Parts: sequence; structure tokens; C-alpha cells
Amino acid sequence: MKQQIVKNATVITRHNSLIEYMKEVNLIDDSAVIISHATPEDVKGKDVIGILPHSLSCLTKTYTEVPLILPPEKRGVELTIEDVRKFAKEPTTFIVSII
Repeated sequence: MKQQIVKNATVITRHNSLIEYMKEVNLIDDSAVIISHATPEDVKGKDVIGILPHSLSCLTKTYTEVPLILPPEKRGVELTIEDVRKFAKEPTTFIVSII
């Protein structure tokens, strides 16, 4: 399936290689706003890509995760673009709400 670019996405990540990967797979473009740590104001009503606690993901318009299935030795370390290409799975978009 061809990924569609999320225009004006808010991306929550500290990993430059993940940003590069998202551009490679046409998930984001240069209109994306990159933030390393999110607040409720950063994500409310926006299309957000990254890893968020549910207390923030429920505030988004849409929440997209790029799952990274990492072996133990790759957790907590800076990933290269090659690492991200190897361990990234298909992006999944959610609409999260409080019930």
C-alpha cells in the first residue's frame, strides 16, 4: 500500500533517523512540525505521528504510530537510518477517544 503524506503533521520524536525514514516512505514532508516532547497544547486536534501516552493520544485528531520492533540491544540507543529501515513496520493510524 502506498503511504499518503500527512500534511502539516505534528511529529513527536527525538530520533532524526526516524524523521528521515518518515520522509523516505512519504509519511511526512517539510510541512511537518517536529517536537521532541509533547504537551497537550502541542497535540490537541492535530494529526500526530510518534509515540504518545494515551492521555495525549486521546487529544489528537489522528494518531499514527510507526512501530519499531527492536531487539533488546537496540533499545535506548540512537538508531541509524539503516536500523529504522530494518525494524520499522507499516505505520498504523488510530482515532483515540475517552469513553
